[in-house]
Amino acid sequence: MNSGRRHTKKAFPWRRSLWIASLLTPALVVMVLFVLWPLLSAFRLAFYEFNGLQPTGFIGFENFRKVLFEQPYSDWTYNALKHNIIAFVALMVFENGTAFLLAYALLKALPGHRIHQVIVFLPVVLSAVIVGFLWKLFLHPLFGLVNQTLALVGIGAIPWLGNEHTALGSILFANVWHWLGFPTLVLLAGMQRVSKEVIEAARLDGAGDYVLMTRIIWPLIAPSVTIVTILTFIGSFNWFEIPYVMAGLTGSPGGATDVLGLYFYRTAFGSTTTGIQDFGQGSALAVMMFIIVAGVTAIALRYLRRREIEL
Repeated sequence: MNSGRRHTKKAFPWRRSLWIASLLTPALVVMVLFVLWPLLSAFRLAFYEFNGLQPTGFIGFENFRKVLFEQPYSDWTYNALKHNIIAFVALMVFENGTAFLLAYALLKALPGHRIHQVIVFLPVVLSAVIVGFLWKLFLHPLFGLVNQTLALVGIGAIPWLGNEHTALGSILFANVWHWLGFPTLVLLAGMQRVSKEVIEAARLDGAGDYVLMTRIIWPLIAPSVTIVTILTFIGSFNWFEIPYVMAGLTGSPGGATDVLGLYFYRTAFGSTTTGIQDFGQGSALAVMMFIIVAGVTAIALRYLRRREIEL
């Protein structure tokens, strides 16, 4: 009997490992086929010249040289990169700043706060394509809801998506409306982990809401801030759906809404307006986007994690 039990105990880890492997294998296969293999292929194809979608010869770093230093490609690259940087800064200030204030308001558990949590998060579950079409209709210069509302106070119609000075801001506003709920709930979860005794002690010492937010809560939710910052950066440099739906593949008007995602797509697969298609240059842009996102994310994580420990 004892030997049988020992045999069962020895066999159990092997069965457990087999069971874990069977659960992980489908996910690993999907990751390899749809993430790792395309990524490695993009790295390889970035060093080839193409005729359509067919590689014709190895050309080294020529594709990178073109998109970085040869006009007009370099102008398009830096213009798109500039808009991605603007998007990141704007989302950090307006989206995450508003999310912090909303999270603090929800933390105070005012009447109806649970309903407001659902309302704030509701736009996040919508498809980005639906949000893009919805705000494109809202911002229509003739029958859009925004211009009709402005007309009630005597302001004439504004071509929000047709003006170089307002197009990018309009798309950013739509993106803020879409994703505001996500950082709000992440920051709210961080605030709810702050000890109530700490908040009560600060209140007894005479701390108001401003001091409580900036001196007590903000340092203590550093892990949540790290998550929100990193995800905002990744999302800003992978931005594609809403700009594509609202402004088109060319980043109209006049490239004012062009971002790296749009530029990569139309370079790799062409567009009806530009007629340019170069899969090699598109692969080079994809590799550059990956390097920027991975490099900056790694550096930011290192800095932000250090900040969490210091605080």
